[in-house]
Amino acid sequence: MKENEENQSAMQNPQEQYPQPPFSEKEQSVPGTEAEMQTKPDHGEDSYQGCGKLTGRKAIITGGDSGIGRAVAIAFAREGADVLISYLNEDEDARETAKYVEAAGRKAVLVPGDISEETHCKHVVQRAVEELGGLDILVNNAAFQMERESLQEISTEEWDRTFKTNIYSMFYLCKAAEPYLKPGSTVVNTTSVNAYKAPPKLIPYSATKAAIQNFTASTAQLWADKGIRVNCVAPGPIWTPLIPATMSPDHVKNFGESVPLKRAGQPAELAPIFVLLASQDSSYMTGSTVQVTGGYPTI
Repeated sequence: MKENEENQSAMQNPQEQYPQPPFSEKEQSVPGTEAEMQTKPDHGEDSYQGCGKLTGRKAIITGGDSGIGRAVAIAFAREGADVLISYLNEDEDARETAKYVEAAGRKAVLVPGDISEETHCKHVVQRAVEELGGLDILVNNAAFQMERESLQEISTEEWDRTFKTNIYSMFYLCKAAEPYLKPGSTVVNTTSVNAYKAPPKLIPYSATKAAIQNFTASTAQLWADKGIRVNCVAPGPIWTPLIPATMSPDHVKNFGESVPLKRAGQPAELAPIFVLLASQDSSYMTGSTVQVTGGYPTI
C-alpha cells in the first residue's frame, strides 16, 4: 500500500493498486469509525498533492470525519480551501481529519450534530459563515444505510432516518446556504451506483440516492441564473467505516469483488473528482453525475 501511495501518478494495474477482497474486518456499531477498522482506507494522506485549484475557498463537508469526506477534506485543504467538517458524533475521527487540514495550512472547524434536523443544518451553515468568513463550496456527503433482508425488517423509524439523513439534509443545507453562495460557488452531492443498481437489500438507501440525482439536476437548473453550479458524484463500492457498520459479515468479506476491477475503491480515488466539480475546471458542468464505480455500468 505504501508504495502505491507514494507512486500515485505512476502507471499501475488498477485491479492491483489497492487491497482486494477477502477482507477480515470486525463488525462495528453504526455509524462506524476509522479507528476501529483493521484494513485502513486510503484517504490520500501520503499521495494527494494540491496545486491551488481552491485557493481561498470556504467549504462545508458533511460526513467529513471519515471515508470519502475525509479524503475530500484533505484534498480541498491541499488545494487551498478552509474546511468545516460536519459529522454526527465520531470525535476521534473528526480530530484526525482536522489535523490533516491544519497541516496543509488551512483552517478546520469541527461541528458535531445530526444533519437530519433542520435547525442543526442552519447552525452548520452559520458556523461556516462566521468562522470561515463565508461559504463557496457545499459538499453533501453524509449518509445512512442499513442492509436488510426484507421490507418487514425495515422499521418506519429506519426509513425516516435514511431519508432525513440522506435527502432531507441536502434540502435543509442547500436552502440555508443559498443566501451566502455567490456566482462561481459550487455544490457537490454524493449519490451512488445504487441509484442505478437498486440492490434489494438497500431499498431505503437506494431510493434516497436516486432522489439525490433528481434533486441535483433540478437545483442545477434553478440556480443556473445565479451562477451556482450543482453536480454529484456516484461512487461504486468504496471502503469506508460505513461498510463494517451496516453490512453483513459475508458482504463485508467480499466487498467490491463483483465490479469489473474486482476490488473496493478507496476514498482517495474519489477526492480528485470532488476537487474537479468544486473548482473552476468544471465551469461548464452543472446538473451532471460523475460515476466512479470500478467499472459497474450505469447505462
